[in-house]
Amino acid sequence: MVAIYVTSAETFAGKSAICVGLAMRLSQDGIRFGYMKPISRAARPVAGQTTDPDVAFIKETFSLPEPHELLNPVALTPQFEEAILRGEVQMDFAGRIQDAYHQLAQGREVMLLEAGTNLREGFLIGLPAYRLADILEARELVVARYADNLLDDVLAAREILGDTMLGVVINAVPRPYIGHVSDTLQPYLERQHVPVLGVLPEDQLLQSLDVRELAEVVEGQVLCCEDALDQLVEHFMIGAMSVDSALAYFRLKPNKAVITGGDRADIQLAALETSTRCLVLTGNLYPSTVILERAKHVGVPIVLSKYDTMSTVARIYQYFGKTRFHQRKKLARFMELMRERFDFARLYALAGIRKPA
Repeated sequence: MVAIYVTSAETFAGKSAICVGLAMRLSQDGIRFGYMKPISRAARPVAGQTTDPDVAFIKETFSLPEPHELLNPVALTPQFEEAILRGEVQMDFAGRIQDAYHQLAQGREVMLLEAGTNLREGFLIGLPAYRLADILEARELVVARYADNLLDDVLAAREILGDTMLGVVINAVPRPYIGHVSDTLQPYLERQHVPVLGVLPEDQLLQSLDVRELAEVVEGQVLCCEDALDQLVEHFMIGAMSVDSALAYFRLKPNKAVITGGDRADIQLAALETSTRCLVLTGNLYPSTVILERAKHVGVPIVLSKYDTMSTVARIYQYFGKTRFHQRKKLARFMELMRERFDFARLYALAGIRKPA
């Protein structure tokens, strides 16, 4: 059996997306696969169960029958970490993960293992990425998000992981830099014995977040249209202009959120006449009845933020582009990119995966 450990040097690199893309392709090729996220810091109590959102999404997407606690055997919640620091936890973490792994691997030809936030996660319990991969006899696929320190991150991963590293996927490359990455960086990494298995471009839809996430980011109150909170927001526009130019300005961007003061009814009305996913009203100022009724009529949620406009914008942009991969629209788009830009045949050859005859 083949085990692939999908890891990264930093959080929000796209590990969950790559796991889903690999799982989709394995399924299409008739290869039986299993999935596990051995260690998670993102797990939180939900309805009496400790749940990692990435694990929950993959479990639902592929109808995995195993219980959540098997798919994520070690959940490092803040409370559990505190108990570890106090010396109140006596647990064989490696044994627990190995037991879960062997149960999940029964009847599977490939196991997909999703790492935590970065290569360092797990040191607290003596199980950083490279050690865990050794224990499970897995080979590492590194996902590296495009950034100025891209080469340093990839080469550091190669140094840490050694010869068991399968290769790297370079993710979220701004389209103007695709040529540079493919023509210059990729050949350089190949000369350093780092196989580059994919160069995936940045995509506006994949950078988006839905209205529900947006409301959480600004700690806002949803005033209407709760049934439209799954709509994806691809752009943000600040409504601080004169009403005369507002309509023309708002028509420049589709699928947007408009952030404006709660007292700017004229700007709010203009935004509601264009392709707007939601209104974010700042300063904790409630909209007028006219605005609220118009928003309900066109199905645009209004989110009330307690922060001023600049603080609200700062919170959004700090989060934008780092959203989790939990929407079907994103899944379909990412699979298109994987088919176009990921070398599945080379991965299969390097990992020793065989298609059924």
